Amino acid sequence: MTILIISVIALGIITALIALLSKHDDGGHIVTSDTCSTCDGTNTKCEQECMMEAATKEIEYFDDEELDHFKGRDSADYTDDEAELFREVLYTMQPTEVRDWTRSLTLRGVSLPDQVKDEVFIMIDETFTPASRQ
Repeated sequence: MTILIISVIALGIITALIALLSKHDDGGHIVTSDTCSTCDGTNTKCEQECMMEAATKEIEYFDDEELDHFKGRDSADYTDDEAELFREVLYTMQPTEVRDWTRSLTLRGVSLPDQVKDEVFIMIDETFTPASRQ
């Protein structure tokens, strides 16, 4: 019984600390200090939280519905012509949208072709690298 009481008290304290350290929007949802737009790839917790947040929302498309045809395909199994379809989408978007696009593909079960990954990573790195590291 004592262990149960101590556990409840500890849980209450933890909950209170989380409430104090977090901010809430008007709807009562917790808003963390890091947003998906500020994740720079160095904080895996931020990236994981953004992926979980994205999984609870409607999937955003980037005028790329045709890529759903590749759902379940392994990233190494694309032909160069198929990879070119991904490049066409990639180079029509703003660099700041690339990270959201890759999240969208992941949530849709579409793997990015190996032939395109380096270009995607370079675009993300150039977009989210602090000026002091460039």
